[in-house]
Amino acid sequence: MDASNKWERVSMDAADAERIYRKSRTFFGDVWYRFRHKPTSLLGLILVVVLLLFSCVGPFFTPYSYSEQNTKLANIPPVMTVYPGPEEGVYFYVTQALKVIEVDENGNLIRQLKKDKDDAKAKRTSFKYADGVKVYLDYSAQPNVMCDADGNRIEQGITKWNNTYLLGTDQLGRDILTRLMYGTRISLMVAFIAALVNMVIGIFYGGIAGYMGGRVDSVMMRIVDIIATIPLTLYVILIKMCLSDGMLSIIIALSSVYWVDMARVVRGEMLSLKNQEFVLAARTIGSSTRTILTKHLIPNALGPILVTVTMLIPSAIFMEAFMSFIGIGISPPMASLGTMCNDATEALRTNPYQLFLPALVICVIMFAFNFVGDGLRDALDPKLKK
Repeated sequence: MDASNKWERVSMDAADAERIYRKSRTFFGDVWYRFRHKPTSLLGLILVVVLLLFSCVGPFFTPYSYSEQNTKLANIPPVMTVYPGPEEGVYFYVTQALKVIEVDENGNLIRQLKKDKDDAKAKRTSFKYADGVKVYLDYSAQPNVMCDADGNRIEQGITKWNNTYLLGTDQLGRDILTRLMYGTRISLMVAFIAALVNMVIGIFYGGIAGYMGGRVDSVMMRIVDIIATIPLTLYVILIKMCLSDGMLSIIIALSSVYWVDMARVVRGEMLSLKNQEFVLAARTIGSSTRTILTKHLIPNALGPILVTVTMLIPSAIFMEAFMSFIGIGISPPMASLGTMCNDATEALRTNPYQLFLPALVICVIMFAFNFVGDGLRDALDPKLKK
């Protein structure tokens, strides 16, 4: 068989040859396409939105305040082991402090029973439930359980969800869920304000240093090195001596230090971009330094800037929580994730949920912003464009 008969020429006109079959997208459209096709990035973005709704909208739907105390219902966990009472639908929960809390069938906390008499010999305490009706607590062995009038222990415990305080209460009887909402709001507010200030200072400081170069660059970067070597804790202590305790001192402390990383990133981008053809063309037509920085160099370095900002936010949140934990951050009774962790350390063995819940929120915030930053880094990288 002739080899020439095995092939046929495909006919194609000029219009088909010039047609673009791939969907055309803008730069930001292409960034969003690559960002949303990475599962971890989309998960991080969803978590950030959920955290914002939880901290900003959630407090409007809770009947409690972050500082409202009810010491009679202190240290009540979110899941309780209750014991049946003398009437149907009535249950009792025994706290670590040997207090008896009345609970209804739906898990709502009703009241703390008044102590009647303590029998040290029988290791039994009686509590007044109603007129002529008493309930008894047997603490002769662990765990402490309810008993009847004859001293027979009621071992059958029923597990119920705390319907009054969904995530339980702390050692002062404050609602942990409400305090988590306000604590998350404080952490996000501090982080976003600090990130915005750091971005503004770092972009212009690093941009001027990188674009000017020479002696100006050397002097400006030595200042950055000096600032970076001084511990942040020392800044906070010095600022708190001049200002009152609270969120303002933390924001000023973070804003005065965290911009050095942004300045270094922007300086590196300026050094790599300032000798490009579009910058030389702008100089040729007489553009000023301010115009070149704001209209040409900074927009072209937007990718690394956004990635650095998203990485600074979880770092600032962790630093705020750490400073509040050691007692130089948000002052009580204002709720902060760090202060909640600090308050929970005293009851770590008896009520570990009080430390676990704010620590979990901190971890979720850290993972969410790290996922978003990782996704932005990949989406803004032109080498990964397909």
